[in-house]
Amino acid sequence: MWDRVELKTKAKEVLKKKYWKSFLISLVLLLSGADSRGGGSSGGRSAGERMGDWSEWLDFSEYITIIIAAIILVIAFRILIGYSLEIGSRKYFIQSAQDKDEKGCYSFAFASGNFSGIISTMVLRDIYTFLWALLLIIPGIIKSYAYRMVPYILADNPDLGADKAITLSRKMMDGNKFNLFVMELSFLGWYLLGILAFGIGFLFVNPYYNATEAQLYLVLRKTAIDLGYCTNEDLRLDDNNIRYDYYWEE
Repeated sequence: MWDRVELKTKAKEVLKKKYWKSFLISLVLLLSGADSRGGGSSGGRSAGERMGDWSEWLDFSEYITIIIAAIILVIAFRILIGYSLEIGSRKYFIQSAQDKDEKGCYSFAFASGNFSGIISTMVLRDIYTFLWALLLIIPGIIKSYAYRMVPYILADNPDLGADKAITLSRKMMDGNKFNLFVMELSFLGWYLLGILAFGIGFLFVNPYYNATEAQLYLVLRKTAIDLGYCTNEDLRLDDNNIRYDYYWEE
């Protein structure tokens, strides 16, 4: 006769060593629709015989299962939470660059009226980038630069529409992709210093770069409006939202 307390005690000892692996496998079971308590027909052979035949496959499949589960979790987090966190952060830098109130940037991004627009546009952008990258690495990199302003555009108007936001970003970045690449290289020294500082310094350089990129967006946004690529209404702007004191340094 087995003892329930003893079984639970042994299970706890196992989880102390393999908790995260068990956690991932449990997620896979949940996602597969299987009853977490087990069950299901297994045929006439004994468990020992089956494990003997399939032991090598199970050892390999466990790692594959963990990898797949981890990928699914990362993608889900990125779509359901990460996108809106990014848009809220971009909005913060846009507001700060204009010396405007930056409160409520994240609540703005997660608001029910904006959430769906953010997800649909960002997912489509990432799909486009991925498909271009499948052709060759270089086209994928180029398109990633072309779509760089999409998060900033969504920070102004999440309901602009996926195709319009992506097209507008592409027009904004037309002729500016290499300039942005050079701008990124100008931060290389700072990032190297950050890495030398036990890697922690790397974190302190990021606000510097993000604030700079937000400033770039304001320049590109004004140019896009001037060239008729979009209107103030498209980006939910009024005359007070547009800065006219920018210029390109030759």
